[in-house]
Amino acid sequence: MEANSPAPLREMWYFALPGQAVPKGRMAAKTMLGEPLLIGRDADGKPFALRDICPHRGIPLTAGTFDGREVTCCYHGWRFNGQGQCTAIPSLVPGQDLDIARIKVASYPAVEVHGNIWVFFGEDPANSPKVPEIPGLGPKGPNLFERTTFRSNIDHAVVGLMDPAHGPFVHQSWWWRSGASIHEKAKAFEPSPWGFTMVKHRPSSNSKAYKLLGGVPETEISFRLPSVRIERVEVGRHLLCNLTAITPLEEGVAEINHSIYWTMPWLSLLKPVLRPYVRAFLRQDRDIMERQQDGLRHDPPLMLINDADQQAKWYYRLKNEYARARTEGRDFVNPVKARVLRWRS
Repeated sequence: MEANSPAPLREMWYFALPGQAVPKGRMAAKTMLGEPLLIGRDADGKPFALRDICPHRGIPLTAGTFDGREVTCCYHGWRFNGQGQCTAIPSLVPGQDLDIARIKVASYPAVEVHGNIWVFFGEDPANSPKVPEIPGLGPKGPNLFERTTFRSNIDHAVVGLMDPAHGPFVHQSWWWRSGASIHEKAKAFEPSPWGFTMVKHRPSSNSKAYKLLGGVPETEISFRLPSVRIERVEVGRHLLCNLTAITPLEEGVAEINHSIYWTMPWLSLLKPVLRPYVRAFLRQDRDIMERQQDGLRHDPPLMLINDADQQAKWYYRLKNEYARARTEGRDFVNPVKARVLRWRS
């Protein structure tokens, strides 16, 4: 395995919250990349993100109130707008020499794409990968959203996300796969923006859940930095899409955010039935990663093999190349080369 820091890349957009979690005029507290954030949505519907600490006496701003325009600290009533600019200090009296225009709370770029709010942690969003957009979805939000939190650094969480060989062991279920369903697979991969893509193909015959879609589904799976996996399943004129984004919350803690979109009207009728299966799938991933931590705490040497772990190797190379390119002030050069990978699962 290449030597690499498990710290997350900062010049990147990270999944924060599903948009529906922050209605107009509301705010929510969220720790991301070890930093306390206030994520709000103003009266015009625009999301914003601020450091969730009042610069006066350090109390979380989310302990106060938000009227859709300004956040008011609950301790002394200091007010801040969505850009973090201080707009009022109630304790001041006329003639006191304090320029409140110089008082600011750190702000972070925030955008909403496909009904999810993303936050940027670096200094240069204009020259960084954009939040991924999925053709065919438009502005609609997810039909189904689930998340789970577990102990892991970002690297092990991402490697677990893209691991193609754990399915028959971790996700053994009558409705998905079993140990007896293992067979050889061969998938073509090619480089794509900031990552790589498993070229469109028929889903594996041991993925029983796809049979619910009817017709002849075709699947394309892509990964892109920093931690986003997108699976597009096309069935005739309809689309089913899974967007999975891993967000590092603090040191040793990560979160899987799973958004599912579909254009099949009939599938919405099955949402109460589908949700328990989605939760079970995520719970299985969470539990195996939690168990992994019991071994990793002893800092054992690890290994990645060909071809089953090639995607993990690509991830480390992509991450290292992106960090080097930013440090050296040059363009990112995708290290992934097109090839066919073969494994059994």
